[in-house]
Amino acid sequence: MDVVEEEPLPPAFENYVERGDLDAIAARGTLRLLAPLGLEEEALPRDGLPTGEWRALAEKFAHQRGLEPQWIYVEDFAQLIPALIDGRGDLIAVNFSRTPQRAEQVAFTRPLEYVQEQLITRRDRLLQNGQVEVALRNGSAFVDTLVQQSSEERVLTPHLLDGPVTQDELLSGVAEGQFEATVIDSNLAEVVLADYPSLQAENLRDSRRAIAWAVRRDSQQLEQALNEYFTEEHLVAAQRRASALRDWQQIKQTRTLRVLTRNHPASYFMWRGELMGFDYDLLKRFAKDNDLRLSMVVPGPEVDLAEALAAGMGDVIAASLTVTEARKQQGLVFTRPYMQVTEQLIAAVDNTDELDMAVPVAERLQGQSVAVNPLSSYYSSLQLLQGTLPEQSAVDILTVQGATTEQLINAVAEGRYDYTVADSHLVQIEQTYRDDFMVVGNLSGEQDIAWAVRGDQPQLLEQLNGFLNQYYRGLFFNVTYNKYFREEKRIRGKHRERLRDTSELSPYDPLVRKHAVPADRDWRMVVSQMYQESRFNPKARSFAGARGLMQVMPRTGQQLGITDLYQPENGIRAGISYLGWLEERFPRDLPFDQKIYFTLAAYNAGHGHVRDARVLAERLGKDPNRWFGNVEDAMLLLSQPEHYRKARFGYVRGREPVNYVRQIRDRYFGYLSVAKNERASELQQ
Repeated sequence: MDVVEEEPLPPAFENYVERGDLDAIAARGTLRLLAPLGLEEEALPRDGLPTGEWRALAEKFAHQRGLEPQWIYVEDFAQLIPALIDGRGDLIAVNFSRTPQRAEQVAFTRPLEYVQEQLITRRDRLLQNGQVEVALRNGSAFVDTLVQQSSEERVLTPHLLDGPVTQDELLSGVAEGQFEATVIDSNLAEVVLADYPSLQAENLRDSRRAIAWAVRRDSQQLEQALNEYFTEEHLVAAQRRASALRDWQQIKQTRTLRVLTRNHPASYFMWRGELMGFDYDLLKRFAKDNDLRLSMVVPGPEVDLAEALAAGMGDVIAASLTVTEARKQQGLVFTRPYMQVTEQLIAAVDNTDELDMAVPVAERLQGQSVAVNPLSSYYSSLQLLQGTLPEQSAVDILTVQGATTEQLINAVAEGRYDYTVADSHLVQIEQTYRDDFMVVGNLSGEQDIAWAVRGDQPQLLEQLNGFLNQYYRGLFFNVTYNKYFREEKRIRGKHRERLRDTSELSPYDPLVRKHAVPADRDWRMVVSQMYQESRFNPKARSFAGARGLMQVMPRTGQQLGITDLYQPENGIRAGISYLGWLEERFPRDLPFDQKIYFTLAAYNAGHGHVRDARVLAERLGKDPNRWFGNVEDAMLLLSQPEHYRKARFGYVRGREPVNYVRQIRDRYFGYLSVAKNERASELQQ
């Protein structure tokens, strides 16, 4: 865990009442965007799902008007219009149905999309005539639809759910028999129902509605500006675009740059709901500078990115790609390099005690086996090395299709392979959280990392090179580089000073008790988690940007209404509140202890990944309601292509949440043992 000096933070946003039009909004410099809590989970990058794209669309509109976007979250859909009318926000910018009742209260923009409202039920449970209870979010426009759709034979009765409720929770409730039915819009149904094969959709007659954004009725300037903006943007979902071979002019016309990449920690990944990565951050700036939207395209790990580019699946490859002659022969044209790396030979720590570290790599590998992905540059480097060795001393190159660098390092650390190869910048990342492998030599000298385009894209190549020439080694580039590759290795194997009593587990025990006890949480478990997150350092900051004692992401804190996460009480309160929010995402009938473990895992990896692990565990014949030895085993498998490709939330670095839960539990048990000794000592006195 890296420790940073206290840095000046932007002042926490303090909401205000403003009922003026665009000129009044411009005078304040902030566009306040209203959304309900619970909607963030639906912003995950699923193909065709509008939530994330519309969020970016709203923020881009604000930036184009010289305004700072500020999201204001309310409890549920029912609170959106009151907040807008009261002047606590300026624009409702979510999947919002335009209904006559709502139109009497607010002004709607031009429709973003027209949708069909659909009744969702289980395939194996035909709804009988009579009363059907339909689960809906509080404030949903579907209430009116159900009244209109009811007949003498079938009465559709709304059952409104309190608090933040995600679309997945509604659908899961129907699939699991908790609810008889629910209603969703067809633009969401066509995307998410693929993940629920047990569910079916029935169009509700005469229920086609417009989806639009809403402003106050007297905000005519803002309404006009939004409608002009929508026309310019064409509102074409980037992920629905057909494959096309495009150069810069076509990219500018569509205002979308499609980036082919890999899901790994150097280029593109999700960390606690945040999309991140070195290549991702750089290209996000490139897109912003050129008034483009960014669409990340992640083909299966068995797909050659050069072939995907040639087929028009994307416009550029940005995946920590090493510049090689073999790739140039495939037709790739590289930008100027933006990073230099060395290919390093990796061995398990347990196997390096007797190694002579001075032995050259070529000599060390004679007669040895090395596991690599055949699509990687490492494979070409090993083949070159092979050509320099005598036949009797050949290297056994083991090709592992679709394997990531992390998976191969895992296999080496576990003793399944003797060696593997990894680029030095990936090694740096892996070494920030593990110490079960080490570098035993360099396979190559410094090699260039660059982005790649096709030969028929000279204009795009010129634009990308111009961007890199402008930013390379400048402030933005260096800050971004340090964010991903300069984190110091976390301290491992150090034992804390021996704990002799529980009078002070941490410097913040009173604050933990103050917030944990009313939340029905064992404060010692919270302290154990706090140590895991920050080593009790309130100024700790992760490479992903999580802050404070409980390492909460700033956006999560904002959703919870808490800022200044470096302030100890704020950080503790945010962490405990977030734990409560996550726990509500799991079934109520989970055993009490198991719910704690699932919640901890979700805190580390995200609720979606834990849910994927539960589904996989059940498919493997394991108990989806028990973490240790069951769901944790499935979590580890979600870093393997054959499993994460079938999972809704995709790849996850499963080792981290598994270690996270185990270490917190073990530390908590240590606290309990000390407490037992304390009680025994008191009885003897």
